[in-house]
Amino acid sequence: MTKAGELLARYMPIFEWGRSYDRTVLTSDLTAAVIVTIMLIPQSLAYALLAGLPPIVGLYASILPLVVYALFGTSRTLAVGPVAVLSLMTASAAGTVAAQRTAEYLEAAITLAALSGVMLTVLGLLRLGFLANLLSHPVISGFITASGILIATSQVKHIIGVSAGGDNWPEMLGSLAVAIGGINIWTLAIGVPALAFLFWVRSGFKATLMRLGVPPRPADITAKAGPVIAVVLTILAAIAFDLEKKNVALVGEIPSGLPPFAVPSTDLALIEQLWVPALLISIIGFVESVSVAQTLAAKRRQRISPDQELVGLGASNIASAFSGGYPVTGGFARSAVNFDAGAQTPAAGAFTAGGIALASLFLTPLLASLPIATLAATIIVAVLSLVDLKTPAQLWRYSKADFAAHIATIAITLIYGVEMGVIAGVTVGLLLYLWRASRPHAAIVGRVPETEHFRNVERHSVFTVPHVLSIRIDESLTYLNARWLEEYVLERVADQPEVRHVILMCSAVNEIDASGLESLEAINHRLLDAGIGMHLSEVKGPVMDRLKRTHFLDELNGRVYLSQNRAFRELSRDDGKTAPPADDLARGMI
Repeated sequence: MTKAGELLARYMPIFEWGRSYDRTVLTSDLTAAVIVTIMLIPQSLAYALLAGLPPIVGLYASILPLVVYALFGTSRTLAVGPVAVLSLMTASAAGTVAAQRTAEYLEAAITLAALSGVMLTVLGLLRLGFLANLLSHPVISGFITASGILIATSQVKHIIGVSAGGDNWPEMLGSLAVAIGGINIWTLAIGVPALAFLFWVRSGFKATLMRLGVPPRPADITAKAGPVIAVVLTILAAIAFDLEKKNVALVGEIPSGLPPFAVPSTDLALIEQLWVPALLISIIGFVESVSVAQTLAAKRRQRISPDQELVGLGASNIASAFSGGYPVTGGFARSAVNFDAGAQTPAAGAFTAGGIALASLFLTPLLASLPIATLAATIIVAVLSLVDLKTPAQLWRYSKADFAAHIATIAITLIYGVEMGVIAGVTVGLLLYLWRASRPHAAIVGRVPETEHFRNVERHSVFTVPHVLSIRIDESLTYLNARWLEEYVLERVADQPEVRHVILMCSAVNEIDASGLESLEAINHRLLDAGIGMHLSEVKGPVMDRLKRTHFLDELNGRVYLSQNRAFRELSRDDGKTAPPADDLARGMI
């Protein structure tokens, strides 16, 4: 492939996988597309409802973004479209500038998609995919769990047929408690059976079909179509019992046709209000999407490019904005279905878009009598699978700091809403990182008998000598921890007055910044004043290269040793005099 071809394939991976596309792959992709389309139609309608948008907007957001991702995305099986968490975040952000179901609200949602798309694309072109690491797994897990609880709670009103609201969990629960006396029995009669049926479909429908003799593959496909079955049955019930006259909320007329051409707002005042929520949506969407993509790619020993995924998701969101949609990302449930159904390339997503487009053209009139309670049940079943009640206990046993970040994210998200939850999660995560980095692990080590290995004296039976203090540093030396190391070394020396040599074992030190160097110089001078030799061992090559460009090695009152064992062996035999400065040979041993 020419350099131009390589560059094109880098930014448009379709030119890479498209070269080997054949009839077998086409068949697999088409099969997967049919299954995902069946699943995605009710989901798209439901998530648009969750976002406070007309149901048809969910279909719009499931057409052009999938086609664009097929051109720019690197995951072979990621299925892009509306997801629960981004729908909730869209409702939260757009709700601050306009009332739901208004033209201004839809404009805000479209603008959110455009802003998110531009941000993601720019981050991808600048190759800043690593920024997603700002959100630790405990923070992400806590945010998704809290969001799942918020989403499920927000849909209870549709299951029981009451008017309720609230921007956070206490407000939602309080509003439901006030409205509980106005339950609509007919809505309840639709919502609760639909909810029970969908829970059963998720957990036991496939097994039941297989016990009845249905082969595994058809049984799995039928189980995935469970939400469609619920939609059909409840539409028939709504028509048969004339539920609209019984005050059961129905979807109502949905316009037929392909997505319209839409233009995001250029109102600077609106953009100023939405850019922070758009940034949070971008970060959460990317983290969720890339996690799913990497998980599925690993199962087939494939690779994805996080930076190009940013471009792919960014382009998909821009496409969603210009086709009347709202923010999208890769969803776990539909991507897993796409993977299990045998999708081989992103073309499966493009074929899925074709199926959604056909549904928008021909099936929307049939959905007018669909009870909103059914869509609410679909949302509740989907999001409760996101609620992880095992992680807090696991984190408590493994890391109290991560447990604190996890619980803080859950609590703040539930009490103050999704945006504050994300901000708080990032803040808590960064503060915990800075706290850990400022207090790195270091240990006094001794030699394991009859070996050349050195281990922590508090954990192992090791050999030491009173006049040699060996300290292993298990972190790079930076401005965050340099002062801590200085205090740690001098305190240990003060505790052992017989020490004449200090060896800093640097096998885990990957970098020493200017502040770290300054602290090493300070330690060196303090030890020299006390008549104690300071030595380094197992310094890595890149670190040694930087040290050679300073005066530190010239001023070092000890030596630099290739191995900790050699340093310990030689200094253990020392007669008490401070070792001479490192000679050129010793300095160049690393």
